[in-house]
Amino acid sequence: MARNTRRASAFGAMALAAAVAITAAPTPASADPLTTGPLTAGPTGSYIVTLAEQPLTTYQGGVDGIAATKPGKGRKVDTGSANAKRYRDHLKSRQNQVAQSVGARPGKQFSVAVNSFVADLTPAQALRLHQRSDVISVEPNELLKPTNDRNSTDFLKLSGENGLWSTLGGTANAGKGIVVGVIDTGIWPENPSFAAPALDAAPPTDADPYRPYLQGETSVMKKADGGTFTGTCQTGEQFTANLCNQKVISARYFGDAWMSMVPPEKRADYASPRDAQGHGSHTASTAAGDTAVKASANGIDFGEISGVAPGAAIAVYKALWQGADDDSTGGATSDLVAAIDQAVADGVDVINYSVGGSQESSYYSSIQLAFRSAAAAGIFVATAGGNSGPDARSLDNTMPWTTTVAASTIAPYQADVELGNGARYRGSSTSVVEALGPKPLATALSVKNAAATDADARLCSPDTLDPAKTAGKIILCERGVIARVAKSAEVKRAGGVGMVLANTSKLDTDGDLHAVPTVHVDWPDAKAVLDYAGTDGATVTLLPAGSDGLPYPQVADFSSRGPSITNNGDLLKPDIAAPGVNILAAVSPTGNDGKDFDFYSGTSMATPHVAGLAALYLAKHPAMSPAAIKSAMMTTAVPTKAADGTDANDPFAQGAGHVVADAMFDPGLVYDATDQDWLGYLKGLGYAWDTTGAAPIATSDLNYPTIAVSRLLGGKTVTRRVTALTPGVYHAKVDLPGIKAKVTPSTLNFKKAGETKEFAVTMELAKDASADVLTVGSLTWTGAGKAVRSTVVVTPQSALAPAVVRGTGTEGSVSFEVTPAVKHFPVTTYGMVSGPLTAGSAPADGGYTTVDFTVPAGAKAVEVTLRADDPRQELGGIVYLEENGAYAYSSWLDDNGGSAPGIVIQRPKAGTYTVIVVAMSMAETPFTAQANVVTQSGGAGTLTVSPKKPTVTPGVPVTYTATWSGVPEGRHTGYIEYPNGAGTVISVN
Repeated sequence: MARNTRRASAFGAMALAAAVAITAAPTPASADPLTTGPLTAGPTGSYIVTLAEQPLTTYQGGVDGIAATKPGKGRKVDTGSANAKRYRDHLKSRQNQVAQSVGARPGKQFSVAVNSFVADLTPAQALRLHQRSDVISVEPNELLKPTNDRNSTDFLKLSGENGLWSTLGGTANAGKGIVVGVIDTGIWPENPSFAAPALDAAPPTDADPYRPYLQGETSVMKKADGGTFTGTCQTGEQFTANLCNQKVISARYFGDAWMSMVPPEKRADYASPRDAQGHGSHTASTAAGDTAVKASANGIDFGEISGVAPGAAIAVYKALWQGADDDSTGGATSDLVAAIDQAVADGVDVINYSVGGSQESSYYSSIQLAFRSAAAAGIFVATAGGNSGPDARSLDNTMPWTTTVAASTIAPYQADVELGNGARYRGSSTSVVEALGPKPLATALSVKNAAATDADARLCSPDTLDPAKTAGKIILCERGVIARVAKSAEVKRAGGVGMVLANTSKLDTDGDLHAVPTVHVDWPDAKAVLDYAGTDGATVTLLPAGSDGLPYPQVADFSSRGPSITNNGDLLKPDIAAPGVNILAAVSPTGNDGKDFDFYSGTSMATPHVAGLAALYLAKHPAMSPAAIKSAMMTTAVPTKAADGTDANDPFAQGAGHVVADAMFDPGLVYDATDQDWLGYLKGLGYAWDTTGAAPIATSDLNYPTIAVSRLLGGKTVTRRVTALTPGVYHAKVDLPGIKAKVTPSTLNFKKAGETKEFAVTMELAKDASADVLTVGSLTWTGAGKAVRSTVVVTPQSALAPAVVRGTGTEGSVSFEVTPAVKHFPVTTYGMVSGPLTAGSAPADGGYTTVDFTVPAGAKAVEVTLRADDPRQELGGIVYLEENGAYAYSSWLDDNGGSAPGIVIQRPKAGTYTVIVVAMSMAETPFTAQANVVTQSGGAGTLTVSPKKPTVTPGVPVTYTATWSGVPEGRHTGYIEYPNGAGTVISVN
């Protein structure tokens, strides 16, 4: 299973959403006219439909005869009450009615954490459901994938006489009374990290009140918060009920949708909770595995390892599956939703979700909404940020109710490559434990067999090396295409005794457990080794090395970065960084060449560290809310390191910073939040389905431990409230270069724990400061011996302007207001542009066809329209751009016979876009499609703007007039660009 997460489905991540303008940086491509053709693999298939009514966990009443089922503060949802059963029946009845309204039938139905059902839908059915006012979202049932001091628990200062565990009563009590729910690939229960006494029918005693036990076939555990966890050990392939114990107290599996997508011959997994891949065992043991477990692999003794919360219990929810290849490996959305729904119903305290994509999940995603319900019920949810770094805007799981985790380094495993010419280069290695060499050094290309291609041989692909040429040598293999450990396996097969793994560009290096002693070297050192390896008589010695000289913790290159697009940059994500590079933990021997332990890297590995820390926190403070725990982690975090050893200053990589385990228990103040805050946040984003009356909250105003303002135009005030855990007088200090900032009031006096006080932070651009440049600073409350620090990120903007203005006629004008924030404010015009008209016909009975268009590098804007030739007929369309298996754009548009404006994308990425055109009228629908791509030159007619260089006062609106002439009939598009590169699209006719 690949540890680098991405999404894949029959038609990708095309959630059906209202047409919006999407902004992105351009990348190179070539221009191409519109083309049209049949769709061979389109969006017919399984969808998840989420309804507006609240699920069991957040239902506050309103249905006649059914009282509220939302649990009280600090309590979990009771799914067995009479009201819960009645309300669940009510939701299922409504789901049936909605499905039947388009002639569909529900499959799986969910009601605890999310009000959703799964159904097979045609494109027309999906679009019609999306139009209903009582439907939040219609999502394709995607295939999602897990994201992938030297001892992380030692590095976090958990172990030892003065470590955190000792202050919590020892390892047996570190997390005692807490259940960590792990949604992943399952578990290998025989691993020593999960050893524990068997579950028996004897109830717990006063001396051990949280001991799990069996009640019939149900596993039961009284918890630290006074609630009860109830689970089961679900039997299946090579998994019997007695494999659960007092550590792994419950194990379930969810694979109906995955098995419907993947034929039997493409499955390489157990139809049970057993882990065929290793990812789930790794995350579970990292979060809550046993303490002092002896770990060895490939004959190397790595000492003892421990889970972060060794006293906590584990509940397994297998929803990610191993296929025969990468395309068939992963988990279906509905299976993951089912797992979350069941975890909430069972009563877990913490959820670990090491799954994250290369593009953001929307706020109306069924998975994200299910996590909101979980958090509202007091469950701490830790989620992976994703492994698509270091590119900006590559995060996933960015909702405020989850804690989004970045991956950082710990003390590295290293080794040296000493060449025969005396040069010495350091790299990553867990397999060089004693000196090897000097031995002959050869490039893989020089020892390839006659049948192998040069490209495959350089990569040490399977069966490419000639044993007669390879035996006894250390081979240099280039990174790429195939799994890194597969390369050393090929070297071993061919008789090689060691390997140098060479990056061919600047990337991270990994401490994989290789089949032969291996050192992974980064560019440009790798080039020097490669050049020398090509010389006659080249030799090399591999030498173990310490971790001196390499600063840590650093955020890993692969760790996904913000800013969050879904949150418009007004919510800082990720939240926090934790160890995620070269983490040694339990794995499945089936998927790891017989090993019981292995090193994995990824935000998947960082996430269970945070989940385990939350379990420690809840064991000591069981009534603490998920938001308060997150705040305690974030405001006590410290900066990660840059490559030169100085403190890093990249909040979009590290969030608030690196978690500090012992400091988080004593934060002084916390920024708490409830479901009402999150409903207000959703209302502010445009979520229109809330019936609780929550007032909209601007994202920047959400009560959060960090402050983010993506568009500071003139001045802005944000509000926050803090709750005292340690009473005292606290004083505010703001450090925000180039921004005049004031906190009101600047002193807060808390007389007792539990008091909450509100304050405001006013910001405005300082005189002569630069606009459109990210400013990073902090707000710190100091008092009662505490320093409560919040990261602040602000981007002053040079203008506030409409995204699109529209007009008609072959010549004419339209006026609109722009508010500049800088004195020098020139504007530039591009266009007008009219793309070729492309005729097509969407088939009858809800069928569909496709229209493609290409956007070149540097394009300013794109406007896409569809018009039914017969205005009485109706069209629907989905616009997307495929990038490496992911879809950068997804928008729903419906021209309603030609009356709707279509979709506008500002500063689009380059590439070939596809519009899926659906006949909504159920009859064959001829149509005309058009894509107007505005570039830096060319067009029909002229577009001017006045005033072109006005005298402006920052913050004071200016009225501009855009004028066009010589424009033929038909839709034309132009662009007016402002100093910061943003602008306004002019759409005519």
